[in-house]
Amino acid sequence: MVDALGRGDNGAGPVSLYEGADIEELQEIVSGRLSPHRLTILGRQLLPGRLQVFHAGAVGLYDLAYGAPVRLQVGDLPDYYCQLPQAGSGAMVVNGVALSSTLSVGGPGDGVLTELDHRAVQGAFAMSRQIVEEVLAVRLGDVPQKPLRFHQHVLDQANPAVRSWLELARSFRAFVVSPLGRSSDLGIRHFERLLVDTLLDVQPHSWSGSADRGTPLLPSALRRATEFCAEHAGDAVSVSDIAQAARVGVRTLREAFRTHLDTTPLAYLRRVRLDRAHQDLKAIADGSASGTVTEVACRWGFTHLGRFSADYRGAYGRSPSDTVRGRR
Repeated sequence: MVDALGRGDNGAGPVSLYEGADIEELQEIVSGRLSPHRLTILGRQLLPGRLQVFHAGAVGLYDLAYGAPVRLQVGDLPDYYCQLPQAGSGAMVVNGVALSSTLSVGGPGDGVLTELDHRAVQGAFAMSRQIVEEVLAVRLGDVPQKPLRFHQHVLDQANPAVRSWLELARSFRAFVVSPLGRSSDLGIRHFERLLVDTLLDVQPHSWSGSADRGTPLLPSALRRATEFCAEHAGDAVSVSDIAQAARVGVRTLREAFRTHLDTTPLAYLRRVRLDRAHQDLKAIADGSASGTVTEVACRWGFTHLGRFSADYRGAYGRSPSDTVRGRR
């Protein structure tokens, strides 16, 4: 069995989403789980293709191998991805510029062309746009009005800070499949945010000048409130609960959300829950988890299915049932 975060029952290792010789089937699964892409097969398949998931939360971790020399082309990344090569070799072009290494990072607005040999195994470190914007909002003191863009795409291993971040990413890979990782969803959530926060410290991006060194600019009460929403998204939470966690009154809390995030506490919580539901529905679509739209909706506190469907369509441009069927 596989849980909602893509982990096996025994926590002993990654879960295989696909292994075999049907490259077109593998492409379809990868497109649904990670990013839609155009695939060109450049030579004969010599090894089995595979897609393994170590973790499938707000920050996902996957290993991908096609077992044949291939060219992958993505027109516009939907989320943020770090490519962490595990084996084999390849070449990458981002926005028309050839990179010196496939050890790289990109995000929304970036077009990526990758060529891999038959031995290549790519570790895909996938960060949802939602979690990147949540982390960035804490730094900026406001919700970013445009997506973060990385100015430098190669992760430079000559930089000691980058090497430290790569060690942290490897630690995450080990932690999520460990008995401790399986028993601590809250620990996983904190680790996810730590990875995003520290990546924004070591890799130059479009908000670096405004969010330098991760200095938190949001009021401490509002930071406590947003962290509480992230940690208790699956619980029955009232605005009073959020205010208590933030250690302020309800009126002060509402004013802080309106002033700094241009939303209300419960609307913010609903956005977090929608993102968690979206991740679960994608996991059902590619077979790494089981369940129904109703079960997912109820898991994340949506008891009115019609309203859930409308909110979901407004956020993702398609219905929950379309996501489960793999439609885009």
